[in-house]
Amino acid sequence: MTTKTTTKNATSKVKTSSIKKKVNTKLVSFTGEYFYAVGRRKSAVAQVRVYKYEGADEKAYVVNEKLMKDYFPTSNEWDIFLESLRISGTEGRLGVSVLVRGGGISGQAQAIRLGIARALVKMDEGLRPILKSEGLLTRDSRVVERKKPGLRKARRSPQWSKR
Repeated sequence: MTTKTTTKNATSKVKTSSIKKKVNTKLVSFTGEYFYAVGRRKSAVAQVRVYKYEGADEKAYVVNEKLMKDYFPTSNEWDIFLESLRISGTEGRLGVSVLVRGGGISGQAQAIRLGIARALVKMDEGLRPILKSEGLLTRDSRVVERKKPGLRKARRSPQWSKR
């Protein structure tokens, strides 16, 4: 980022800057027909697009305009991300583009897993029994319980003193 400072009269300064956006050239640009689905977990919402993409490798999995392995730090999240594709047997044949917002890393990965599973069912209804038997089409509805007034947390009461 370069910054130029120019003085206008002796009293005011005007700053102008030229920002260069870093473009990731390693990403695959998906085109053509796709299957769209939404996955949710806790407060994370994932909008998933599944493309037919032969010879897909790790570059065919994009999350928020980053490669999956760059976005998710550990292999545990990678496995969660790819679980629906592995079980359905479509891992090397599809590309996945995801926009995910809210929640933490683990909740986002699980939201993406549900979104991919739902998109696979839209693509091929024959995959429904396989994914359903593994529990990948069920939305995990557990969310954080709200804090109640008079308590320290949702259920934790203040420390009680006898005297």
